[in-house]
Amino acid sequence: MGYEEAWKVLADLVTELRKRGETIPPTVMNDLRSAKTMIQILKADSTHVENFPRIEMYMENVESYLVFLMQEKAGSDYVEQWMKKLEKARRTREEEEKVVSRFVSGLPRGKHWVRVQVSEDMSENDIKRLAKENSLSTKMQKNGYVLVYGDVEKVKLFVKKMAEELRVERKRGET
Repeated sequence: MGYEEAWKVLADLVTELRKRGETIPPTVMNDLRSAKTMIQILKADSTHVENFPRIEMYMENVESYLVFLMQEKAGSDYVEQWMKKLEKARRTREEEEKVVSRFVSGLPRGKHWVRVQVSEDMSENDIKRLAKENSLSTKMQKNGYVLVYGDVEKVKLFVKKMAEELRVERKRGET
């Protein structure tokens, strides 16, 4: 089920109703926020299956209140339009929703980073050497990547130098 997409439709509906001058009770807004939190937890670690019923409960609470309010204030045609949007959002596949996490644990706050895959062309030692030359820190990850982090300008310079070295290495391989 496309929880995140359905949540976005409900959030858009809240915005629309507020534009029309409607007041949304704090309990409904709390349920909407709680649903978003549970969705984010589920995205970060899909093994938390106990969150599915909680997400469903929060979303149902918000949806039932908003549908009732829409029916009362705007009529059935308006309700039908939003219900179609909601149904379409629910059919969204979870694979389409997956986004690469921008959070990397263990890094100092405010540091920029890049992950570099260790390969035949660029060994772990080469990556670490280049990082050290640019006053950057490194951290080897279990999945074969080296995390290189530090100040944004130094990270950009590191990427440029790494690309240059790869080009030179590949030209040597071609001749």
